[in-house]
Amino acid sequence: MLDRTWLSKRLEGFPQRTIPRETLRPAAVLLPLLIRDGEECVLFTRRTEHLPHHAGEISFPGGAAHPDDPDLAATALRETEEELGIPADRVALHGRLDDFWSIHGYHVVPFVGTIPHPFPYRIAGHEIAELIEAPLDHFRTPGVHHVEDWSHRGRVHPVDFYRYGSHVIWGLTAAILRQFLAVTDPAAGETGP
Repeated sequence: MLDRTWLSKRLEGFPQRTIPRETLRPAAVLLPLLIRDGEECVLFTRRTEHLPHHAGEISFPGGAAHPDDPDLAATALRETEEELGIPADRVALHGRLDDFWSIHGYHVVPFVGTIPHPFPYRIAGHEIAELIEAPLDHFRTPGVHHVEDWSHRGRVHPVDFYRYGSHVIWGLTAAILRQFLAVTDPAAGETGP
């Protein structure tokens, strides 16, 4: 398991790559960690099929910033409460990763936080079809991850894919997960204080 003090220090010292917002709409997500039966897990949501964007896709809780959000960390926490019913004061934020851009015109900042488990989730059923608690170590297993080159607006972009059982985690969510795994890679000898 990841030592939470080390994780916070590691993310604090992580040189985040920022990108200019320009015409992109600001958004934030939370990469939620939890301990289930002594095992480090990451929580994903599967979006409902009727949504206009990312229907049926696996994602992290999050969304667009609102004008009354004081910052993007508040955006990630507000969205997590709206989607999962976890109040902001029950999430221990550890830090953030790089800025990402979405092909739908969003500038996305991912935050990493620990959530309580078990927790009586209150799922926003109109938006979330399923919660997936997946062991973090699963995503370090050889063969679980691959990259495909996809063309979008005349440019080729590498797209990450992870498989977890019957679920395929891809695109922006997979790219955020890949970066988190790299930052916390035990093979680099940096998982302890």
